Amino acid sequence: MKPATTIISAISRYLHHDDTLPLPQLRRLGIIYSSYRFVVSIFSMLMVYISARAGDSASLPSFLQQTALSFYVMLSLILLGLFYVVTKQMRRQLAFGLVLDVIILSLLLYTAGEPDLQLTMLYMVVVAASFMLLHGSQALVITLLAIIFVIYQQFFYAIANSMNLANLGDALLMSASFLAVGGLSWSISQRLVQLEKVAQSHAKEVERLNVINQEVITQMVNGVIVIDKQNIVLANLAAHQLLSITQDSSLSASSTSTDIKEVRGDTPHAILSNFKQQLSKQHSQLLQACLSVATGQSRTFTYDVPEVANASIFGKLRVQIIPLKDDSKLILLEDLRREQASAQQLKLASLGQLTASIAHEIRNPLAAISQASQLLMEDLTEIEANASNVNMTGNHELYEMIFSQTKRVNRIIEDILKLSRQQAASQQAIVLAEWMPVFLDNYFQGHDIFLHVKTQPTISFDPHQLEQILINLINNGLRYSSYSHPHAYVEIEIYCADSDVIIDILDDGDGIKTEDLKHLFNPFFTTDKAGTGLGLYLSQAFCEANQARLLYIPEHEKTCFRFISPAIDSENIFQAVEENLY
Repeated sequence: MKPATTIISAISRYLHHDDTLPLPQLRRLGIIYSSYRFVVSIFSMLMVYISARAGDSASLPSFLQQTALSFYVMLSLILLGLFYVVTKQMRRQLAFGLVLDVIILSLLLYTAGEPDLQLTMLYMVVVAASFMLLHGSQALVITLLAIIFVIYQQFFYAIANSMNLANLGDALLMSASFLAVGGLSWSISQRLVQLEKVAQSHAKEVERLNVINQEVITQMVNGVIVIDKQNIVLANLAAHQLLSITQDSSLSASSTSTDIKEVRGDTPHAILSNFKQQLSKQHSQLLQACLSVATGQSRTFTYDVPEVANASIFGKLRVQIIPLKDDSKLILLEDLRREQASAQQLKLASLGQLTASIAHEIRNPLAAISQASQLLMEDLTEIEANASNVNMTGNHELYEMIFSQTKRVNRIIEDILKLSRQQAASQQAIVLAEWMPVFLDNYFQGHDIFLHVKTQPTISFDPHQLEQILINLINNGLRYSSYSHPHAYVEIEIYCADSDVIIDILDDGDGIKTEDLKHLFNPFFTTDKAGTGLGLYLSQAFCEANQARLLYIPEHEKTCFRFISPAIDSENIFQAVEENLY
């Protein structure tokens, strides 16, 4: 007795250990089985009346049959309706309905008077459903209940009529069939459960990878656009920034990050529609070039951002069109400023190695020439003082010319050495509103420099290189302004445009001639006889080494040199500080 009890308890624990199907699948199967129960109940009631009238028009179903079938139809309808209303107690509803099926089938089998194979076969459907919809232990109880009812009915019928071992054997065989069907159904249900778990695991993994992909796309510095036929299905935040496309004001109240909205599905159609409208309006040439690429073909070209899209900030973009498998197109937008910065770093490194040695070699004889010219001027001054009747003014002017030219060559060498020493930018987070007043007090105290700070931006830049840039620009402004007006002054305006920080250096000089614009940032080009022609070239080189830009804005009412650098937020400030420390 003890081994049998142990086996039964082990089977019960094993059956109960495996969970049933998840609630959504369980609800769908429960609705299907409840519909089947309702149809069977209606069909059973009709068949009872049809059979009764076919045998004898005066005979009607017994009161027990009418009551059982009426009760069965009513409860079947109620259980079916509960699946559309109640979702938390589905397993209890299923267990109650399956027990009800066994009881009603047993009553119908009892009232039939003799064994009915059709009704007995319906038990198998109940047994199979119980192992698929309930826990194994609950299904085993329902199966044992069905076996007991079937054997009892056969035993009762044998006593009431005559003992027939064949009928009793059929009942035992039917009971064994119940167990076999239950075992097969339970095996199938467990396979379904395992498949469902695997599917859920794969779905979670796909969702996790999707979230990772979304974050990668969000954090990418390159712009990403996906075009499916004529529709834009994705555009990340970098694409908005590189193309200077802003969000619609009606959408900004409910969204804080454009790319997250698009990826996660919060009003994506409105945002992408706004993006496409602004893209077709401001960058129609780019959109047409992307749409004109044939399906399955790739293309790479350089795109000049037009003036209407704030070209003074970005200038040029590299556009790469990559075909995807679903006939859509992946468009990558790359800001060429980073490539220019890397090229500038290499140029500074190579130029520094070359110029450092040459400059030092030239500086030694240059110092000797300068000293000799000074000594000659001193000797000439003494001679003129001792011999008043001797006129050597012409020689004195020649000596002064030699001395002034040696000083100019020395300034050129010093500028070249500055360039050679700055082989790599050591960027730091600079709060311009705090840094700029200190800089002006250190280098331009006593000059009329008017500072206008319209925002509180922060940039990542090499402080020494930023000082050199601003010193060159402000000195140029003061010099050329003094040529046009007796009172020379320079204005500095600091503000933000999109995700960039703008510093405008303004003066009232005559500006740059149109024919000189293409040579403005070339080395050794200058319109001032006293200039070296390296100030603007060095300033632009320092800007490119720090992923910034230096432009001359001819459309401005004043002489305007515009310094442009990407703004950084608080998180990027912390990251920049950490990179600088380590």
